[in-house]
Amino acid sequence: MAPLRVITIPNGQFQENCYLLAETGQADAVIVDPGEEPESFLAAAAREGLRIREIWLTHGHLDHVVGVADVKAATGAPVLLHPADEPLYRNLPQQGLWFGLRLAPPPPIDRELAHGGTVAIGSTVFQVRHTPGHSPGSVSFVTDGLVIGGDVLFQGSIGRTDLPGGSFDRLIQSIREELLVLPDDTVVYPAPPLGAELRSTPFLARA
Repeated sequence: MAPLRVITIPNGQFQENCYLLAETGQADAVIVDPGEEPESFLAAAAREGLRIREIWLTHGHLDHVVGVADVKAATGAPVLLHPADEPLYRNLPQQGLWFGLRLAPPPPIDRELAHGGTVAIGSTVFQVRHTPGHSPGSVSFVTDGLVIGGDVLFQGSIGRTDLPGGSFDRLIQSIREELLVLPDDTVVYPAPPLGAELRSTPFLARA
């Protein structure tokens, strides 16, 4: 398995993290959570010589999906999302109104993600783990030593649970059962390695 490149692109008013994933030396890539600045994501892919083959969504909140339409239009890449977040995703225009934004409906989901299923880029296979709590259909993409976790876990904190469909108890359960069982040196984007995070995050000290 070739080493995996993870290109992090912070963007937008919510400072969301979008990721380009590609194996070293390979042109095929996936984009995870294209947020508010799709032109910068596409420019980064072009600059790196990458072809976006799929769009993976960790969840359906607007800051993680508002750029899906532009990225799909430019690349033709299929969109993957857990079905429990499809209502949230489809209601992107309503989500926008919560923040005073006028947003168009997103393109349809092409493939549903399922807990225990897999997705891949090149020879790198990720297991899909359903990690609800921040949203009903939030997922984390897990491979050896690395997790793309969306808004499940941050440096020194956890995802917010006060938005519709959020649950603090479910989020703590998700982190405990799906992430804390991984080796301590596993890096959870956008957090530090799990061992350091476990020692530094008050929420997880009780998990």
